[in-house]
Amino acid sequence: MNVRVLSIQTKTKHYPVILFPSLFTTSDWLNQVQFPSRKVTIVTNSTVGPLYAQKIIKILKEKDFIPSMVTIPDGEEYKQLNTVEKIYHELLNQGLDRKGFLIALGGGVITDITGFVASTYLRGIPYFQIPTSLLAQVDSSVGGKTGVNVEEGKNLIGTFYQPDGVIIGLDFLQSLPDREFREGLSEVIKASLLKGGEFFEFFRKNISMILGQDQKTLEEVIYQSIQFKGEIVQEDEKESGVRSILNYGHTLGHAFEKTLGYGALRHGEAVAVGMIGAAMVAEKMGMISTDLVNIHQKLLVRCGLPTSFPYSVKADSFIQSLLKDKKNVSGSLRMVLLKAIGKPVYSTPVEMGLVLDILPQLVEVEP
Repeated sequence: MNVRVLSIQTKTKHYPVILFPSLFTTSDWLNQVQFPSRKVTIVTNSTVGPLYAQKIIKILKEKDFIPSMVTIPDGEEYKQLNTVEKIYHELLNQGLDRKGFLIALGGGVITDITGFVASTYLRGIPYFQIPTSLLAQVDSSVGGKTGVNVEEGKNLIGTFYQPDGVIIGLDFLQSLPDREFREGLSEVIKASLLKGGEFFEFFRKNISMILGQDQKTLEEVIYQSIQFKGEIVQEDEKESGVRSILNYGHTLGHAFEKTLGYGALRHGEAVAVGMIGAAMVAEKMGMISTDLVNIHQKLLVRCGLPTSFPYSVKADSFIQSLLKDKKNVSGSLRMVLLKAIGKPVYSTPVEMGLVLDILPQLVEVEP
């Protein structure tokens, strides 16, 4: 594979997304982006850090960088404000000033929380993303959304703050547990359904190759996913309009994460079932046929993703989570729905009763 570069141009920043076969067989990736100084702190977690942090630090030192590291526990349940505060204290104790920068080394939790810290520490410092999970590579590392969870819901506290560069190494994916690799495919399925056309057909026809981690196929599907998201972000950086389509499956997905508990399921799994739910809602509203619901189900099953959960939720708790969704308008539930593959509609008003009608097909509902 050759090095592939995508350019993201928003109103606030212009930055590259660079795909390498590996970040460990060469240090060329350090020459592909412009770093603001030599002082850097890597933010990682207790799972990724022991695997990769010292290798990255060694490469940085060889190029005369002065790296430090902050390690947080692994898990969505640690994506919260008290973790952010601990990172602030460590950065201050390390003496990181406004000329320094951060590198996020990890999956979606790390990229989200590092971006949030970068946007607020000393009123904003540069940061770069090195996403190590498929989900982070195709989705959360690009676009500048940062955030943390609070008791009331997921990502309700956050900022829009673009990175200064995203550096992707495909060989990170070889060490991913199977479940974590498959959850990343949920975001690829989402992107292919939203984009439609050649992207959807390429993904649908190459699922077996992707699951087998054929490098050329995997590189192409990652590239196309990022390219699609980049086009949307460039048009609508701060989600005032069309960028909302990227939340397909996330309205119900976030509610599942909140009500079932952040440790019970992975984000991509929640989005997978959220997309099935969104398709069922669209069918109930007469927007699509059962055939499109079945296409959702077949894609998810082929990728080893859930189409329902063997858990129970209380209807009232689920409704309360939905009512706190960021996309709602004046207390009215709004969802991203599909009219057809490649034809999403955002900010669609949805009656809560419709969601409650389809909910028992997705999860066991307690009265």
